[in-house]
Amino acid sequence: MKRTIAATTACAGAALAASLLLTPALAHHSAAMFDDQVELTLTGEVTRFDYLNPHSWLYVNVANDDGTYTEWGFELGAPPRLRRSGISPNFWRPGDAVTIKTNPLKDGRPAGNLRGAINAEGTTYGNAAGLTAPGAD
Repeated sequence: MKRTIAATTACAGAALAASLLLTPALAHHSAAMFDDQVELTLTGEVTRFDYLNPHSWLYVNVANDDGTYTEWGFELGAPPRLRRSGISPNFWRPGDAVTIKTNPLKDGRPAGNLRGAINAEGTTYGNAAGLTAPGAD
């Protein structure tokens, strides 16, 4: 009887531990705010790169047709995921020229989900297929 209770308690404890480990994955927000039916390609100059949890952000000044600039923000993954992809906190530096592939926000604000990028030296991140390095045109 004591062994049955101990085994049942151990199994229940293991199930509870497993459910606690899965909770953060289930709590993650969706990408519903991004329009996955629209893909933009934008070129500009990096203003800053916020390498932080839960998502990193890359900010880029993009020239408008009238000669003014708009700062766009691009959401990326968390630092551990970026590091596995070779992205360090200094990968993008202010002043770097970059071309970005993004799914923009649905509400029209200048931000999007970064799908791919290429810098002036030709170094890529993500799905950079079809992107041309800035200044290579």
